[in-house]
Amino acid sequence: MSLPFKLPQQLPDFTLPAPLAKLGDRLPQLPPTLALVTGLNLGLGRLIPREPLEPLIGKRFLIRVTDAGMSMRFAYGARGFRPVFDSAPPDLTISARARDFIALLAREEDPDTLFFNRRLLMQGDTDLGLLVKNTLDGVDLPRFDPSRLTLSELLHRLRARLATSPGAV
Repeated sequence: MSLPFKLPQQLPDFTLPAPLAKLGDRLPQLPPTLALVTGLNLGLGRLIPREPLEPLIGKRFLIRVTDAGMSMRFAYGARGFRPVFDSAPPDLTISARARDFIALLAREEDPDTLFFNRRLLMQGDTDLGLLVKNTLDGVDLPRFDPSRLTLSELLHRLRARLATSPGAV
């Protein structure tokens, strides 16, 4: 099964509608925060080396997806990332539109370009912000490719994995 449309080579410029941000602001923020910290923790030691993150231990972060009304509060500790439930001020706040965060993941935009174009905002401890940015720049993340999430692609990869598994039928 293939998609009834062709995925664009480059992410189109978009901003989510303002009513969505108002709605998102009223929804529980824990589910997206748990998804974020789970993803970060899965990458620890594999994609994200732990050593450069040592200065982040005990630091609190807030990621704001401005046009979605999402605010994800989390901290980094010796055991990894964890959600934060209190309202103590974060050491570093990073804000951008959903499109700009997706562009960072897809490696279509770099943080410096977004920052200097005022599409990625950092508030708080600037040294901490530079450390986070430099650490992320040094990570060799695989390119995010939405076409790998189609049903036919997922089934193809599942079949290939089952075929190479011991005892597969």
